[in-house]
Amino acid sequence: MANPLNAPPISKKQTILVVDDESAIVRLCTAILDQAGFSILPATNSSEALSICKNHSGPIHLLLTDLVMPPPMFVIASSDNEFPFVHGHDLAVRALRLRPELRVVLMSGNIAQELAGYGIRRAGLPFLAKPFEEQRLVTLVRRTLDAEAPSVEALTAAPAGLSKFDDEWGHG
Repeated sequence: MANPLNAPPISKKQTILVVDDESAIVRLCTAILDQAGFSILPATNSSEALSICKNHSGPIHLLLTDLVMPPPMFVIASSDNEFPFVHGHDLAVRALRLRPELRVVLMSGNIAQELAGYGIRRAGLPFLAKPFEEQRLVTLVRRTLDAEAPSVEALTAAPAGLSKFDDEWGHG
């Protein structure tokens, strides 16, 4: 099997927005994905990521985001805040509203029960558990780029086939 890190470079560089509240994770993902031939836009919170989605002049092909991202300081929520601090699933929904062609990969080091406890959903999006191997990251990114972009409707719909006591992480 070919090593995805050493795959031939992509003829047209694809751009990935990498978002994590831990700057070390952003730097790690940036280094891995840059080596694999991608162009990277780093962000350390959802507010910065939403600003990039709105203001970046070129295409953004994929959003790679952590699911749990607490605000960096005490922030009062406001409905008129254009770039709020939100968790990764909500960031994906908001980013897709700005860029409907965007692909999304969610990542987290939290276990499923913790994520469900925060009310955070995966909504069937590709998921990368932390810690991860370099090849797993690159392979998942490439596979996701080859797939159809998710729709906002699919991400915001109630999970099908779950009772009111179940969550999409498989817990009831």
